[in-house]
Amino acid sequence: MKIIVPMAGIGSRLRPHTLTTPKPLTLIAGKPIVQRLVEDIAGVVNQKIDEIAFIIGPVAKGFPGDTKDRLMKIAKKLNAKGSVYVQEQALGTAHAIQCAKDALDGPCVVAFADTLFRADFKLNAEADGAIWVKQVEDPKAFGVVKLKDGIITDFVEKPEEFVSDLAIIGIYYFKEGSILRDEIQYLLDNDIKEKGEYQLTNALENMKQKGLKFVPGKVDEWMDCGNKNVTVQTNSKVLELAQSDGVDLVSEDVVLNNSTITEPCYIGKNVVLNNSNIGPYVSLGEGSVIDSSTIKNSLIQSKVKITNASLDNAMIGHNSKYNGNFTSVSIGDYTELL
Repeated sequence: MKIIVPMAGIGSRLRPHTLTTPKPLTLIAGKPIVQRLVEDIAGVVNQKIDEIAFIIGPVAKGFPGDTKDRLMKIAKKLNAKGSVYVQEQALGTAHAIQCAKDALDGPCVVAFADTLFRADFKLNAEADGAIWVKQVEDPKAFGVVKLKDGIITDFVEKPEEFVSDLAIIGIYYFKEGSILRDEIQYLLDNDIKEKGEYQLTNALENMKQKGLKFVPGKVDEWMDCGNKNVTVQTNSKVLELAQSDGVDLVSEDVVLNNSTITEPCYIGKNVVLNNSNIGPYVSLGEGSVIDSSTIKNSLIQSKVKITNASLDNAMIGHNSKYNGNFTSVSIGDYTELL
């Protein structure tokens, strides 16, 4: 089994954080979003992961030079081969996937790296394909699928009138990746675009018309990481799920000086808390120092120094310093507000 992860978007809705760190490498409860994604997929497919292929953007689009090394380490943690491809131009979802065409053979999962999920179903490896979906209240903002007798009959992009409430979350299984590769190549060769881009849904429709059958893979939780507010909410949900699973995310070496931690929280290694109250729903990255502060419902990256703060719904980047009385803030890497 292979996992293909298109992650070349610049993450403009999560700026300033994505000016220095690609969105999929943002830490949620101590792990990069993309690492959590591939680990969750590995749990659902219940098969050995042979290769993880990441599609990133160029350095000029905000992907630091060490991005490849960081992604290769993530693949190694799953005992999988890692490969990294670069999408030089943003030409759509299908074009991004095709950048990793060398990896598109045999069983594979394509997963766009701006979402996390929780599911307890097991993948039907005998189906031609599966599309992960989540029932939503307002489907107008999503691509949705229609079903008949458990088989997907239609893909509808952002329907104005109700046709289905099963939203596509951006994760797909293909029994034979080479078929997807060939269908995408057909789109590219014939310059078949939607709204100026090569779209995966067009390739899926062609595959369906040729008789391939897709089934839905329903998820229990769908957690977005699109902008600051929803990323903070996703952090809280991940912490809540970890607590329900009995996972302790507080490092044993945290220094507590007249301070309290209200779980669920993630507290990384070498963190010092002085005269502070942390939690609930706080992720605090390794090497951070917090003085005389109250923090709840917030996502704090690594090596951050916070003093005299009262934070709620905050997101603060790596190596930043903050001293102030604001509550809802969004501070990128290497920023100082003193």
